Amino acid sequence: MRIGIVGVTGFGGSELLRLIAGHPHFELVWVGGESSAGVPLSKRFPALASRPEGGLTIERFEPQALPAIDLLFASLPTGGSRQPLAQVAPQIRIVDVGGDHRFTEDWVYGLTELAQQRAAIASARRVANPGCYPVAAVLALAPLLQHGLIEPDGIVVDAKSGVTGTGRGGASGFGFAETNEDLFAYGLAGHPHVPELRNALALAAGGPVSLAFTPHLVPMNRGLLATCYARPRGRIDAAMLADAARATYRDAAFVQVVEPENGRGPRTGWATASNYAFVSYAFDADCGQVIACGAIDNLGKGAAGQAVQNANLMCGFPETAGLTGLPARP
Repeated sequence: MRIGIVGVTGFGGSELLRLIAGHPHFELVWVGGESSAGVPLSKRFPALASRPEGGLTIERFEPQALPAIDLLFASLPTGGSRQPLAQVAPQIRIVDVGGDHRFTEDWVYGLTELAQQRAAIASARRVANPGCYPVAAVLALAPLLQHGLIEPDGIVVDAKSGVTGTGRGGASGFGFAETNEDLFAYGLAGHPHVPELRNALALAAGGPVSLAFTPHLVPMNRGLLATCYARPRGRIDAAMLADAARATYRDAAFVQVVEPENGRGPRTGWATASNYAFVSYAFDADCGQVIACGAIDNLGKGAAGQAVQNANLMCGFPETAGLTGLPARP
């Protein structure tokens, strides 16, 4: 399959490049960017100097003038993909890694493990990749909603992400000097992931969901942890929660249900540079709260890895193709 990537020098685009370069069925034939247009790909990524991909030149994105490609990955800032992607020829499949097409008409929401999404993705030509925060939170909460173990209202999602989650072209307030040795909440006045979270969790719950969501920026490069709180529905314990997740993800190659060890939940480092997600559960009997944790790599399962998983399904390949490498940290 002939593949193109627009936004190839961003954090998400760079991770897509790494995955596509090692994919058994995808051939990278076109790369696009704005500020980097005209630069040979090997100049930005010297490791590609001896590979065919390194001979590509980054081109300015002109959606109506794309070469003969089978699928385009679009890794553009939110707000920058809706208009140009509408001009891409309909025969070219698209996975939009940005946030412009999530739960919009004619685009399929691309969280593979969410109920009934796998089949919809496989038959789609336009797929909207989920946001990184929703991936971790939804994977942790969806089994509990599907099995009726928690109330669908009053859910709290407290999540923390590495700095790459803000994008390479993010605001200056997310640079090294502003984030190193620091921790802060952001998006308090309303984060764009909130509607996506509500819609995705509603698919799992089969009805409306209400929630509060607070993201935090952590001074690390990559990784994301969502700690979610919900009220139980009836008498439950931690074993029931974990059993529901195991049943939900029985056939999910990348989601692992882990038991808390010494009171510790999953760690972001377990998923570094991979498409894996780790979920675990606890029940605080003192305050009557369910605790659901989800840990991912924000650039892996939260972006590029999930995008490749979606593309595999769209193109008729095993969804694990090119994604079976182990995480980069023990």
